[in-house]
Amino acid sequence: MNPALELEFSLRAERTPNPHSVKWVVSRTLVAGGGSASFDAAPTRDASPLAARLFAIDGVVGVFLASSFVTVTKRPDVEWPALAQPLVDALKAFAASGEPALGPAWNATRVRCEGGVEERIQRILDEEIRPYIAQDGGDVVFAGFRDGRVELYMQGSCSGCPSSTATLKQGIESRLREAVPEVQEVVAL
Repeated sequence: MNPALELEFSLRAERTPNPHSVKWVVSRTLVAGGGSASFDAAPTRDASPLAARLFAIDGVVGVFLASSFVTVTKRPDVEWPALAQPLVDALKAFAASGEPALGPAWNATRVRCEGGVEERIQRILDEEIRPYIAQDGGDVVFAGFRDGRVELYMQGSCSGCPSSTATLKQGIESRLREAVPEVQEVVAL
C-alpha cells in the first residue's frame, strides 16, 4: 500500500447486537448522501467493487455499505478470528485501489413518498431511527404503507439479528405510532 494512503486510511471493528455481524468503521466516505447499499449475495464488480472483494472471502454472506462503515455478516459456522485478517486485508486493498464502493451498475431503489403519511414516516425514519440503528451497523429502509401497516427492510446487522424483533416493535413501532397516529403496526419484510 502507498504509505501516504496508509496514513490517510484507518479502520476499526465494532461489535453489533448480531453475533454474526461486525461493523467496520472506515475513515473514508463509502456511500454519499445518507444512502446505503445491502448485498445478500456477491454483486458484480460493476455494481460494488468493495462488496465483490468482501464476498470473495470464504464465510462472508452479507455486506452492508453506509456512509462511513461497512457491516460484514458471516456464516454461523465460521469464527471471527478466521475472518478478521482477510477482511482487514480486503478493506486496505480497497482503500489503496481508489475505487468507489459502488460502481456504475449499482441501482439504488428507494420508495418514493408522495406526501402525507408516507412522507412523515420517512422523515422520522431518516432523522431519528436510521441514525440510531446505524450505530449498531444496521439500517431500516421504508418499503411501503398500507392500511395502517408500515413495511420495512431490515439491513446490515439488523438482518437476522436476535434483537431485531424487539427493535422493530418496542423501538420503531412505538415511535412511529406516537408520531403518526395513522400507523397501527410495523413489520419487517
